[in-house]
Amino acid sequence: MQITLAVHGMTCGHCEKAVKGAVEELNGIQGVEVHLDTNKVDVTYDDVYVSKEQIESAIEEQGYDVVS
Repeated sequence: MQITLAVHGMTCGHCEKAVKGAVEELNGIQGVEVHLDTNKVDVTYDDVYVSKEQIESAIEEQGYDVVS
């Protein structure tokens, strides 16, 4: 599956690394692309292993707001 999440609060390379790293640690993640210019995160994942809610939680635990 692939989803695009709107994430508020990302402003720099550190933000990008924090979000990407947190999502990549989850089981079933196949790819993560962070777009600082649009405040979007594209995630490719296997929904047998991980849910959209788990991905959102991982991002929010880093201090960013996921806007549904």
